Amino acid sequence: MGIISPASFKKGIYINFHNEPHQITSFTFTSPGKGSAFYKVKLKGILTKRTVEFTFKSAEKIEEVYVETKELQYLYNDKTNCTFMHPRSYEQYEVPLSVLGKDIGFLVEGANCRVQFYEDKVVGISLPNKVVLEVTETEAAVKGDTVSGAMKDAITEAGAKVLVPLFVKKGDKIVVSTETGNYLSRD
Repeated sequence: MGIISPASFKKGIYINFHNEPHQITSFTFTSPGKGSAFYKVKLKGILTKRTVEFTFKSAEKIEEVYVETKELQYLYNDKTNCTFMHPRSYEQYEVPLSVLGKDIGFLVEGANCRVQFYEDKVVGISLPNKVVLEVTETEAAVKGDTVSGAMKDAITEAGAKVLVPLFVKKGDKIVVSTETGNYLSRD
């Protein structure tokens, strides 16, 4: 895409680091009394998913890479791949389950996701911050079991296992954080 200096760093941009695309997840600028200024940067490899820390001198030149993001709709999962569709062109994309990881438990048919492509290959998926899921399995609450803050396990329609309050029952719709996997509220 172009050559940038560390002064142009922003959270979320992609750079070429050791011949592999990485996303900047955080950075700090330090200007010591003696010596040159530097940027301490946390990078996440978009192919390996590993996080590394590196220090860039302020005079360095770094190659920015282009990662395209498309808004796609989740269709289905065939136990090997998930299929997504572009809502206007109806073009379909197969994404290996390995790219999704634990996020597969938050995908329900028709959900909109932001899918990242690098050199025409899917490298990541961003889910909405929270999703509404239906509880398909949970234990029945026992009368008198009213300990404050008591929780129980529930399985959702997408397969996620979530700790929910005792009053949640099978068939309830709940709001779940996709970042933490925690129960937020009933819908």
